[in-house]
Amino acid sequence: MRKYLFLVFILLLCWSCRDEVPEVVVDPPAPKDTVTGKTGSAYVFDIEKVPEVYIETSTVEWNKLLSYFDQNPYNEEFIRADFVFVKEGRRDTLENIGLRLRGNTSRRRPEGNKGELHKSENPDWHHSHFSVNLNKYVKGQSLSGTQKITLKWFKDDGVYAREVYCYDLFERFGVWTAPQSSYCRLFLKIREDEKWINYGVYELLEPVDNDFIENRKKHFQGSSGNLWKANWGADLVNPEKSRMGIEQVTLSSTYHPVYDLKTNETDLETARNQLAGFINQFNLKQGDDFKIWIATATDVPLLLKTYAVSTLCGMWDDYWNNSNNFYFYFDANDKFYFIPFDYDNTLGTSLLMPDAGRQDLLNWGKSSNPMMKKILAFSEYRELYISYLNELCDPANDLFYYTRSIDRIQKWHDMIRYYITNDTGEDMEIKDVPAGWGNCPHYRLLNASNNYFVIRAQNLPK
Repeated sequence: MRKYLFLVFILLLCWSCRDEVPEVVVDPPAPKDTVTGKTGSAYVFDIEKVPEVYIETSTVEWNKLLSYFDQNPYNEEFIRADFVFVKEGRRDTLENIGLRLRGNTSRRRPEGNKGELHKSENPDWHHSHFSVNLNKYVKGQSLSGTQKITLKWFKDDGVYAREVYCYDLFERFGVWTAPQSSYCRLFLKIREDEKWINYGVYELLEPVDNDFIENRKKHFQGSSGNLWKANWGADLVNPEKSRMGIEQVTLSSTYHPVYDLKTNETDLETARNQLAGFINQFNLKQGDDFKIWIATATDVPLLLKTYAVSTLCGMWDDYWNNSNNFYFYFDANDKFYFIPFDYDNTLGTSLLMPDAGRQDLLNWGKSSNPMMKKILAFSEYRELYISYLNELCDPANDLFYYTRSIDRIQKWHDMIRYYITNDTGEDMEIKDVPAGWGNCPHYRLLNASNNYFVIRAQNLPK
C-alpha cells in the first residue's frame, strides 16, 4: 500500500511540474526542422507553431538596460545576452547577442520603477517589447538566416490575435511587402538568479530592415535601394529635404525625422533627392500624365491589394488617415514600394476615425493625403480595388470572411491558451474586446453579435 501511495505521489508531482520552464541545455543545433521541413525565415516565423525563446543575461547587463531606459526611454542601446530558440526538438543556441527595448508609446520598463536596479527577491516584472540582434556582437550569426527579431507583447489586444491576423492575411493575399509574424513563448533569466522568468506568449515579428529587403530580392529589382521609415506627418505632399534625415538616438536626446532613412545612410543627399523627386512628380502630375507615370513609378495592383487588406482590417494609424506608421522602398529602378507596418490596433480597435467597421472604404481617412485618392480617381483602378475587397470577403476564400477568420483565430487560441499565464501577472487571459481607449468598444471578433468581420463585409463599396 505504501509503495502504491508513493507511486501516486510521484505521478502527481510530475503532473504539477509539467509547465515549469525547462533547463536550457546548450547543444549544437540540428541541421533542419525535421517535422515541418521549413527553412529560412519561414522556419522562424511559423504561424502554425509556438516555439520557445530563452534569453539569459547577467545582472550587470540587465541593470544597464534599466539604467538606459531611465536616462532616455527611447534609447536604442543594446546589452549582451545569450539566446536559445527551441522548436519541435530542434535547439538553436546563439551566444553574445544584442538585446534592447523597443516601441513608441508602448515602450516601458521591463522591471521595477525608475531608479531601481534588479531585485533577485520579489522582482517586479512588466511586459515590454524587445529587439534581438543576433548579429550585433558576433558578425554573421543568425537563426536560420534571420539576424534580427522583434519580440512584441500583446499590448491592448486581449484577443491575442490582431496584428498576427493582419500580417497573416497580407501573406495569404499575396502582399509580399508585409512583414512576417507568428507566436512564441518567451522566457528570461538573470544569470545570477535561480529561476527563469516566464513572460508568457509573445509575437515574433520580422523587422523592416536590410534583411527584410534581402529576403525579398526576388521581387525587388536589386536589394541596395533606399529604405525609409515614415513617421507622423509623412503625407507625401511636402518635399522639403529638412523633413528627411537619419534617426539619431542617444542616452540624452532623440531625433526622429518625418522620413527616416534606414539604408545607404552615407549617401543621404542622393536618397533625399530621389524622395523629393518622387513627391514632386506625384503631386504635380495630373490626369493621363499621372496615370502613365504612376503605372511605372510603383506596382499599382500590389498597392491596391495592400490597401484592400489594410482598410478591411481597420488600419487607421498609417498613411491614408494619420500620415504615420509605414515604410517604403525605392529599388534599383527607382520603383516605389509601400510596406505596411504596425497593425496591433486594428479589427475594431480604432481612434482618430469614425467607426472603422463602417467607414467608407473608398474615402478612408484624410482626403488631404493624396496617394490613394489620386489612384482611385481612375475607374479601372477603382474597380480593381473593389474587386480585391470582394475577393477578400468571398466565403469561398480562406481570407477575411467571418467564419474563415474565426476558425483561424480559434486555432491560434488552441495553440497558445495554456501558455498565457505568466510571471508579470499581466494579460493573463484571452479577452475578445478592443482596447479600452478606442472609440468602438462594442466590436467582437469571435461572437456573432457585433462581429467586426461581419459588419465590415456588410459595408463594402459597390
